[in-house]
Amino acid sequence: QVQLVESGGGLVQAGGSLRLSCAASGRTFGSYAMGWFRQALGKEREFVAAITWISHSTVYANSVKSRFTISRDTVKNTVHLQMNTLKPEDTAVYYCAAMITRRGVAFLDARDKYDYWGQGTQVTVSS
Repeated sequence: QVQLVESGGGLVQAGGSLRLSCAASGRTFGSYAMGWFRQALGKEREFVAAITWISHSTVYANSVKSRFTISRDTVKNTVHLQMNTLKPEDTAVYYCAAMITRRGVAFLDARDKYDYWGQGTQVTVSS
């Protein structure tokens, strides 16, 4: 089992920044990748960014490229999402997820390929 706990959400004005963190515990050794997804009110959960644990390969949704940066700390078993130049359309609940099985970089944006999920943290961007 893997437990994921997100933190760092909050209310920020458009153009501002937030840094989300996801602390992983439990069976973290051998996790292939970690990802961030978000779900706005009334919409489906969508991919934001992902990173492979060992090779540090990263993938981003087009909507966040050049604004968001995902990183991981293998010592602390933590994944971060630095979000800059935030827009009102970034408002959503952000979820951290862990992919245990090595599926390849091509699958990092596939919601159904992730094995464990956190409870989510709310990010609200005011205009």
